[in-house]
Amino acid sequence: MDKNSVVSTVKGRAEKAHDSQWMDHLARAGLVAYGVVHLLVAWVAVQLAFGESRREASSKGAFSELASHSFGKVALWALAVGLVLLVVWKVLDAVFGKPDDSSKDGEGWRQRGGAAVKAVLYAALALTALRTVTGGGGGKGRSMTATVMNWPGGQWLVALAGLAVIGYAGYLAWKGWTDKFLEHLDAEGRAGETGEAYRWFGKIGHLAKAVATGIVGGLVVHAGWTHQGKEDQGLGDALRTVLQQPFGPWLLCVIAAGIACYGFFCFARARHLDR
Repeated sequence: MDKNSVVSTVKGRAEKAHDSQWMDHLARAGLVAYGVVHLLVAWVAVQLAFGESRREASSKGAFSELASHSFGKVALWALAVGLVLLVVWKVLDAVFGKPDDSSKDGEGWRQRGGAAVKAVLYAALALTALRTVTGGGGGKGRSMTATVMNWPGGQWLVALAGLAVIGYAGYLAWKGWTDKFLEHLDAEGRAGETGEAYRWFGKIGHLAKAVATGIVGGLVVHAGWTHQGKEDQGLGDALRTVLQQPFGPWLLCVIAAGIACYGFFCFARARHLDR
């Protein structure tokens, strides 16, 4: 069998797997894991708001919190596997997309590009879970922000990265405000009182996540603008910034509730998946 035949065979099998019912099951498992991650982050954020936790209100802090409990490492392994399944799903989406994507001008390429970005984000999350459960967190070392800051034009690169994060926050807000996220649910998931509940979970969840992501972007832009990049800025920093504001604990609880709503919407999406 020549090289072209091997490539064609592998591609055909991968495409068949992408369109199979098994991929639906794997995607659902991944979405459940992603929902659990958001619930854990929300729980750590609430604990932080009331001074009951010193853990970082981020995925890393949430994973550490889970691993500290009985059977926590088993649960964390399960989450890591679920997140890896999300990566597989989105990689196949990025490669193959939907069969009818080509009928829309540029829509297929946008969807595939979005799937590729999500695959990278999910991979980073899965890696964090795996490093936590295997004890491979390591030392702090030098931050990526500080490293980039020393590149030629590094200050502007960091600021542009922050603006990109703010742009993503705007996208999340747009999806939440316009109910665009409902396209991820099948007809049953959008119908009746249950569908209305899902709509509110999705709306509140996307808007709350947009606020938290926007603050992260603002912190990164500030780091680039002021040449202060000793530490990378993330969700934990954003939520601590909220905590330092007037009525900070209550604001943080509101955002935590919104992040939990996003987690519940992930469960709804897993149940009523429309790929």
